[in-house]
Amino acid sequence: MTEPLTLPAAAGDRRRTARAPRERGSRAPLGRRLRGWASATWFLVPALLLFFLFVLIPIAVALYTSLFKWGGFGRPEDFVGLDNYRKLSGDPVFRGDLWRGLLIVVLSLVVQLPIALGTAVLLNQRMRGRAVYRAVFFAPYILSEVIAGVLFGIIFLPGSGLADELVGGLPLVGGLAGKWFSDPGTALPTLFAVMTWKYFGFHMMIYLAGLQGVPAEVLEAAAIDGAGPWRRFRSVTLPLLAPTLRISVFLSVIGSIQLFDLVWVTTTGGPTNSTETMAVTMFQFGFKRYQMGYASAISVAMFLISMVFSLLYQRYALRRDLQGAVTSAGGRR
Repeated sequence: MTEPLTLPAAAGDRRRTARAPRERGSRAPLGRRLRGWASATWFLVPALLLFFLFVLIPIAVALYTSLFKWGGFGRPEDFVGLDNYRKLSGDPVFRGDLWRGLLIVVLSLVVQLPIALGTAVLLNQRMRGRAVYRAVFFAPYILSEVIAGVLFGIIFLPGSGLADELVGGLPLVGGLAGKWFSDPGTALPTLFAVMTWKYFGFHMMIYLAGLQGVPAEVLEAAAIDGAGPWRRFRSVTLPLLAPTLRISVFLSVIGSIQLFDLVWVTTTGGPTNSTETMAVTMFQFGFKRYQMGYASAISVAMFLISMVFSLLYQRYALRRDLQGAVTSAGGRR
């Protein structure tokens, strides 16, 4: 039996064989990977340096000073251990701050964000002048908290403010005249109304950006199948907008926990601590009463609350948005 004729491989074939791509899943050579990590580290150095200087070091200093009875001048020397935290747990003002913060969070989720979502859905429709409406609703967010606080301090000024002039003769709300920020029963709802005016435009723009990603073909298909506007919104738009909603909720909760500027300018936490937040209490003790050690304990408590919420929210709410994301190492989350 004659053996099959074997022809020598051409030079081009040999080069193509030598340069055949690696099988999927094989790792790059060690030298190339090291060069890649070195390049990434070089670009990350400025950001890591800023993070270290302006985040990690202040956290470490706050943790350190919270263990002392310190007025803010000189070196802390009167070590008290965890006494500041024990005092914090029994402070009725701080417990009130926690309750008011939780109330603001709940009101933001059930009032502020639905208003922003409804406004975004309306402004996502084709209408004349919608760009102007978007700019008008977003304009309050551009204003600084100080300007907004001063503005509404004048509007709700007892006796001569614009709000008293508008509701003074009305039968149902006329009793609010002169109370707004001066009565403990109305100060927090009035403050929340100002917060809604100030911040809902920010969430509206987030929702508008998310609505741009909802495919028009899917909505048209649902309309052809007989789904009405409400059914299309509930069954198509909301599920596709879920990642944007989760990010908006996260930003709203963190912002409510750290609320300071608007409260300080409008009410300074009064009357009788009815609008005080954790950040306002921290400022009061740290820069008004010169109890910097106790103020540091409050800041550590705020940091822990924010961090625990962030980790839990990322673990249970944002996890579905991170699944399948390709990391720089080539793996998947």
